[in-house]
Amino acid sequence: MSLKVVVGIKWVPNTQAVRFDPKTGTLIREGVPSIVNPHDLDAVELALQLKERYGAKVTAISMAPPSAIKGLEHVIGMGIDDAILVSDRVFAGSDTLATSYVIAQTLKRIGDFDLALFGQETIDSSTAHIPAQVAGWLELPYMYYVDRVEEVDEKQRTVTVRRMLEDRLEWYQLKMPAILGVAMKSQKPRPVSIYNKLRVRMENPIQVWSNKELGLDPRCLGLKGSPTLVSKVTWTPEVPRKKQVIEGPPSEAVKKLVEKLCEEGVLPFEC
Repeated sequence: MSLKVVVGIKWVPNTQAVRFDPKTGTLIREGVPSIVNPHDLDAVELALQLKERYGAKVTAISMAPPSAIKGLEHVIGMGIDDAILVSDRVFAGSDTLATSYVIAQTLKRIGDFDLALFGQETIDSSTAHIPAQVAGWLELPYMYYVDRVEEVDEKQRTVTVRRMLEDRLEWYQLKMPAILGVAMKSQKPRPVSIYNKLRVRMENPIQVWSNKELGLDPRCLGLKGSPTLVSKVTWTPEVPRKKQVIEGPPSEAVKKLVEKLCEEGVLPFEC
């Protein structure tokens, strides 16, 4: 029996390019490029390691607008076998509860999987809710902050993982199928290969599922299925740069720089 792995990714706005409208306090999304959530790439890399070690078949899933096809093409370019984009207007406005419900139902429809991997959190919200909530919907074992899969025993239907905490490492054995939250910055995601990029064009390995395929109750989706309410949004105004240039020999330039920093009061000691 071949190991079957599913990895979830999110198509997110590049937070380095995000700006806020000071009047409304909302994100200005127009013209902001999107990327694969960087922390999800840790999960993608770990899934690909399982593919290399155990001959696993790896499927990526993403609940997102149609533009997220580019993100799925990117991870297929890294080596993912195929992908499913779950996309429907009825999903718009979903909070983590509604999102995790849709993802859980997607995994149910996929059916026979052994492990589902997710990044620890996303750069656009940092809730870290999704993998735990998906495990809750499916009533499956769940482990977070995983940085290594030590062993998969397909006969015993178990997976042994290492969890990385701030002050220690821990090892756990879980029954499969199981949900894993992969620790951020625990892997070094591999680059996209030309061969795998060509697969996207030649084999068309991406399916698109709408709610027509999933058949979910609209009352549980999107804004209707999202109990989270945002009561206030705060934003940090941009601080204009002074663009001062300090010239001269290194020793004199450093002295002038320290004097300037002292004047600004930003040094952690008295000048």
